[in-house]
Amino acid sequence: MYQSVTIVGHLGRDPEMRYLQSGDAVTSFSVATSRKWKAADGSDKEEVVWWKVTAWKKLAEITNQYLTKGSLVMVVGTAKVSAYTDKSGQPAASLELRADTVKFLSKRGDAETGEAAPSDEDSVPF
Repeated sequence: MYQSVTIVGHLGRDPEMRYLQSGDAVTSFSVATSRKWKAADGSDKEEVVWWKVTAWKKLAEITNQYLTKGSLVMVVGTAKVSAYTDKSGQPAASLELRADTVKFLSKRGDAETGEAAPSDEDSVPF
């Protein structure tokens, strides 16, 4: 069996990269996905889901170099749900995605740093 999840959203913070003792790079960042709809009473509703994303090796280095808070990305990978108890004692869950592919969807120069991102055709599968 095979599982693949695709999300499209904006980074909630700048990526954070570190190196393991093995020398492999790991980059972590959060992505917010959302959906909007009209409720039966006519009010506008929105649901935001936050994903914890990790990228490994060369993909980790590239995402750390080009992505910044607010960047629009498409991430394809394997999902994992982790259950935990929050600070108030209520059960909660976090959604984690191990990235296999990251597609940069922001236009060139959209990054807050002003650095040009890869072109719209660039996709980074690893």
